[in-house]
Amino acid sequence: MTDLKAHWFQILFALSAGPLHGSAVVEEVLERTDGAMKLWPATLYGSLRDLEEAGWIRECEAPDGAPGEGGRRRFHELTPSGRRVVSEEVARLEALVDEARARGLTRAGTAR
Repeated sequence: MTDLKAHWFQILFALSAGPLHGSAVVEEVLERTDGAMKLWPATLYGSLRDLEEAGWIRECEAPDGAPGEGGRRRFHELTPSGRRVVSEEVARLEALVDEARARGLTRAGTAR
């Protein structure tokens, strides 16, 4: 697995729930990180381009019932390889959290 930039992980993780447009990705990441990660437009759209070039996401049709205001919104979804990449990163993070628990570094401070 290649090193996955933090903002790439957050974008892929957001898309793991289903197709989203750029503004919805920004909102989800901002909410999930309690404001710690703000995806500015240049970062978001450059990352979407890079993730598409990597074959991890693709542009898709807007889901039924998607908001249509403000012109045509571009929706993106994970590809199978994108889902594999984000799953591998989650597994890597799980292993890190398990090690942190074993060292008493989590809020609970206890090993499993």
